[in-house]
Amino acid sequence: MTKRSLVVSLYLLLILVVFIQNSRSETLLHPDKATNNPVQVSKQKVSCMGCVLIVSIVEQLAQIHNSSAQKAMELMCSYMPEQGGIRGICSLIAELFGPDLIQLLSHRLKPDVICHAAKLCKTEPHQPVCYLYKKPLMGFKRTIKQAEKIVRKSKYEKSSETFSRVFLKICSLPLFRKICKTIGSSVPAEDYDQDNFSAFPSLRGYHWRGRDCNDMKGSIYPGQSPKDWDTIEDSNCNGIWGFDRKDGLPYEKKFCEGTDSKGMIILGDSAAAHFHIPPEWMIPMNMSKNSFSNMALAISNELDWPQFSMYTGFQNSTIGGWTQSLYLRLRDWNLCNHRDYQNIARNGGSSNNLQEYLKSMARHQQLDKPAIVFYAMIGNDVCNHSPDTLKHMTTPIHMKTNVMKELNYLDMNLPKGSHVILMSLADGRFLWDTLHDRYHPIGQLNKDVTYEQFYGFLSCLESNPCEGWMNKNETLRNLTTERAEKLSSILQGIATSEKFTNFELSYYENLYQKVSEKWERLGGNPWELLEPVDGFHPNQVASAIGADLIWEEVLQKQPHIFGKQNPYNQEIRKRFGDQGGH
Repeated sequence: MTKRSLVVSLYLLLILVVFIQNSRSETLLHPDKATNNPVQVSKQKVSCMGCVLIVSIVEQLAQIHNSSAQKAMELMCSYMPEQGGIRGICSLIAELFGPDLIQLLSHRLKPDVICHAAKLCKTEPHQPVCYLYKKPLMGFKRTIKQAEKIVRKSKYEKSSETFSRVFLKICSLPLFRKICKTIGSSVPAEDYDQDNFSAFPSLRGYHWRGRDCNDMKGSIYPGQSPKDWDTIEDSNCNGIWGFDRKDGLPYEKKFCEGTDSKGMIILGDSAAAHFHIPPEWMIPMNMSKNSFSNMALAISNELDWPQFSMYTGFQNSTIGGWTQSLYLRLRDWNLCNHRDYQNIARNGGSSNNLQEYLKSMARHQQLDKPAIVFYAMIGNDVCNHSPDTLKHMTTPIHMKTNVMKELNYLDMNLPKGSHVILMSLADGRFLWDTLHDRYHPIGQLNKDVTYEQFYGFLSCLESNPCEGWMNKNETLRNLTTERAEKLSSILQGIATSEKFTNFELSYYENLYQKVSEKWERLGGNPWELLEPVDGFHPNQVASAIGADLIWEEVLQKQPHIFGKQNPYNQEIRKRFGDQGGH
């Protein structure tokens, strides 16, 4: 993949999609198992959520800086980076919508009331009013009607129409087309993130799979068996090539032959891709220009951070915690494995849609080294946003059918001697039990929005990333876990009974239960293991601990999976240093 210019724009759109596209492990176009048709989250619900969040931020900025709402809006836009015209577009949005919002904010109305009055939140007949904050004393409908009198109705309609035009304009930009398609926009999407080995980091480049050391030559890429022992050039990008003038032996043959070198591949969902929304984007009291300096990179990586992840992380974390990954452990175990990693994970990944992107895995059965493949669909087969959530969960029969198809595909493509490890689904009751009575980042300043309120708001908008677990209904949470356990038992049964020609199959269970237990033994609190903004994903600390736990357990029980420790590691370091880095 060649380097492309990043067309990034509009903090508004980012906020709109953050909570319903990428703060979930489940796609917004979630297939209905009964009809096989996607269940779409409407743009109206998107606009409602985005409006409430933005007005909340503006209101809090005004409070923190003891300023008017207008000054707060200008301040928010001043924080936006100039790259891609983000700051300019933020100013345009403030100019278009600012007067109405400022007028409504001056009456000390809550953000959800303001957004209903501005027609960016709408309630269908016979449907409940969706709200994030506590109900007004006189009730929502009456308060909204009073707010509507503050500005003329014609202006609301114009604002709503203007919003739609701005939304469509943003969706025409290359970087946002795919996201907009996911949230139900009619704008056609293009696959701008073609998976490939690359010398460019984001857009599915080397943050996702080993860096290409010769982007001009397709026959050179990480993970392949060395050509002619890499005497002349580094054909597999592991930084080991040439020959020893003392004995005439190629260094690749001398240091790597017989060391059982192999790569790391992850097939997973947003947890495996390491989804993360920087809290400073949502907490006004911590906002500054520096808060948004990484916005372009984050969007171009789909708000995922695979370079810090549990499976393929390799860079020092800049989002808190520390970086530890199975790839780093495998690389340190055998430096011949340098750069041999692939993160084939997607936000929304599940057993139902893995086949759609499994073909982007780059492993040639005859030309490449064996690989250790983790199959980690830990939640989306039970997580969905439907009010009738149980109906939309994957059934055990479908789970077995899906996984067997995917394993058969792997058997036809993985080199002989590979390993596949099936990860059990998580027990998401941990989410509610840990967070429900804590304050969400948007409610920390005034102590007025808990995760229970946040989850309820998402549920009302039918945008909850996991209705079954992020719900105050304990019976429903238990039924969701019961289904997850049944699906995990399917995975365990497959690992126990099925045999494949080119790889050995294993099963690993209860990862995050083990992570929590270890963290508590270290004196930590369970809530410190979860992403604060979405209240759903494991964070950097959980990922680092998880990598160590998996490595240690597999090394103890099945050491052959990782291969032998390379006795030439010290000599490789002495001769090649950082092997070209990452």
